[in-house]
Amino acid sequence: MLTGEQGYLDLSKYILKNGTKKHDRTNTGTYSVFGHQMRFDLSEGFPLLTTKKIPFRLIVSELLWFIKGDTNIQYLLQNNNNIWNEWAFKNWVDSDDYEGPDMTDFGIRSQQDYEFNLLYQEQMNIFKENILNDHVFAEKFGDLGNVYGKQWRDWKTSQNETIDQLKDVIDLIRNNPDSRRHIVSAWNPEDVPNMALPPCHTLFQFYVADGKLSCQLYQRSADMFIGVPFNIASYALLTHIIAHECGLEAGEFVHTLGDAHIYTNHVEQVKTQLGRQTRPFPALKINREKESIFDFELSDFELIGYNPHPSIKAPIAV
Repeated sequence: MLTGEQGYLDLSKYILKNGTKKHDRTNTGTYSVFGHQMRFDLSEGFPLLTTKKIPFRLIVSELLWFIKGDTNIQYLLQNNNNIWNEWAFKNWVDSDDYEGPDMTDFGIRSQQDYEFNLLYQEQMNIFKENILNDHVFAEKFGDLGNVYGKQWRDWKTSQNETIDQLKDVIDLIRNNPDSRRHIVSAWNPEDVPNMALPPCHTLFQFYVADGKLSCQLYQRSADMFIGVPFNIASYALLTHIIAHECGLEAGEFVHTLGDAHIYTNHVEQVKTQLGRQTRPFPALKINREKESIFDFELSDFELIGYNPHPSIKAPIAV
């Protein structure tokens, strides 16, 4: 059984050794395996990886963005969170409105060509300034389509009604904790073509036993080096705050992966990480005066005792 941070490292090592070389949407290439699971006991600390530094503030602001039902990166940029920039930026540079230098395959070219990277950074800074300061521009190019927050909070039905899945699942946990229907889905087949990136973490289910709330996530596509550490911490945090609202303790986070992969341009970074020793997970401190998940702000969360190894930089495949 893969458990804790060592389980994450063991799976990464397994993928490097046994993964199938595959082509992918980004034309980067991956080493891939299918169908694995990791488990994290949330009573043993908050599962923020220690073999490389993971920016907790970015995880919190992204999760709050999902919870708000927001799909525009303006909120993220206002909180100095740049993790979704590339997908919105692509919308702009692929549009008829864009008049700058050619940005084709900017994700790969910016890593390989110093001169191009300078042009790319210049255009990205222009883009970010426009998102932050031009409301019309932000509405047109900052929105990522009906991604996670939209599906969690405002799922549109065939009857033109909407379902607030997150609110409904909290109510169900409170009123019928033994139900087997504590499920939130981000995968809406009708909306997938209109999303900047179809949901990678597609469905999650809660489970109540012995006064504890556990969560299992099914993730169809799992970028082990960059994405998965964020996903682990994000859903662990979601479990903690929903448990808090429902008067429960946090139990386990169970992470089930479909296509678990390492990008070919992340191999050396993964090997560096595998050469490091794990350290104890930090503790999570939550502002207990907030009663509702929908009232939390960035300042309501604090890590105690986080002592990671240095961060390891790697390119994002867009």
